[in-house]
Amino acid sequence: MDLLHYIPKKPFAQKHLLTLQDYSSDEILQVLSCALKLKKELKEGIPHPILAGKSLAMIFTKSSTRTRVSFEVGIHQLGGQGLFLSGNDIQLGRGEPLPDTARVLSRFVDGIMIRTFKQSDVEALAQYGSIPVINGLTDEFHPCQVLADLMTIYEHKGILEGLKMTFVGDGFNMAHSLMIGGSKVGMDVVVACPKDYMPQERVVRWAQENAAAFGRTVTVTQDVKAAMEDADVVLTDVFASMGQEEESAKRLRDFEGYQVNEELFSLAKPDAIFLHCLPAHRGEEVTSGVIDGPRSVIFDEAENRLHAQKAVMALLMKG
Repeated sequence: MDLLHYIPKKPFAQKHLLTLQDYSSDEILQVLSCALKLKKELKEGIPHPILAGKSLAMIFTKSSTRTRVSFEVGIHQLGGQGLFLSGNDIQLGRGEPLPDTARVLSRFVDGIMIRTFKQSDVEALAQYGSIPVINGLTDEFHPCQVLADLMTIYEHKGILEGLKMTFVGDGFNMAHSLMIGGSKVGMDVVVACPKDYMPQERVVRWAQENAAAFGRTVTVTQDVKAAMEDADVVLTDVFASMGQEEESAKRLRDFEGYQVNEELFSLAKPDAIFLHCLPAHRGEEVTSGVIDGPRSVIFDEAENRLHAQKAVMALLMKG
């Protein structure tokens, strides 16, 4: 499939990006196609002021490098402007109800991106506001990252459907969104994690139902070696995510044997690629030999946050 020239099956109908489970396979491919086109135009020096005059409120209650920079630069490249709103600086941090924040911001700006802890906060903004809301990350989902991951995989593999994607680590937001995103585009997805760190059952069920439509599978296992065998794509993430720092020592013990090192990575296909959403802790969830090796595409992946998120903004906010 040539995603750069992808022909949609139906018009894009989404108003928000809360989780990729809300998107059809066709809509995800439309986002990826738009991202590839915007990236190509940017590299060729072709301006695309699709959102000229538009403003994006960017709410952060979790700190960020890639999310903040990519959204702020992205909205600028689309002709609009981004407003950085720290959770400590706005009234939300002083107890203003989310419905009030959503209604007020809807009078000022054309879209909201929020990076926070609770998925319910993102959903409340979407429920009570009248403008598009984009999930920049929650404890449950990280859809923008997975769109960038799928874009990167496509660029390096030329296909998505039929590939085996293996994630090793905590059954947390990245595992959830990878299962959903991968299953929505016809990939076989395997998540390997310790028994006390399994993904939510409802998310596993969603992903397995998505995959069944393609005749594919989604598997959750504790057997990391079996998960790695014949993988086309291998991903991991830090063992202790933001807000879990006090659990670091315990988590390092619990995740013993789940490090993506050269021995484990050798079980994947010889042309398998390695991805990591960053920041990475070399020597913990991955060795330097893998993440800095010739099959690592982490910086292509990081760059594609910009292009994937520009596509999301363009599709949601241009109306």
